[in-house]
Amino acid sequence: MSADASKKPAIVHDVYFALHDSSPETRSQLISACRKYLTDHPGTVYFGVGVVAEEMKRPVNDRDWDVGLHVIFKSQADHDAYQVHQRHIQFIEENKPNWKKVRVFDTAVD
Repeated sequence: MSADASKKPAIVHDVYFALHDSSPETRSQLISACRKYLTDHPGTVYFGVGVVAEEMKRPVNDRDWDVGLHVIFKSQADHDAYQVHQRHIQFIEENKPNWKKVRVFDTAVD
């Protein structure tokens, strides 16, 4: 716990997409869509998106995904506003048809 109990934790929002068509072209299209719709939202501290690292094949590595999205928000309120923002909703509407499975991991960090 933070020394300042009144400080709100940041939210690390990690999303892992498994695609029906996981070709390099389709992965690249999803990455471009992430950059178009999911960057520059208020309260964003960090944005990153990329493909599964093919060379990372340790027994503990979960490899059941194609594209990973990583966004850190200053607060849960910033995260919550992002979730209902029109650009986020449009991203989902345009890209969801190729999603075989989506896993979201949200972590409160201080």
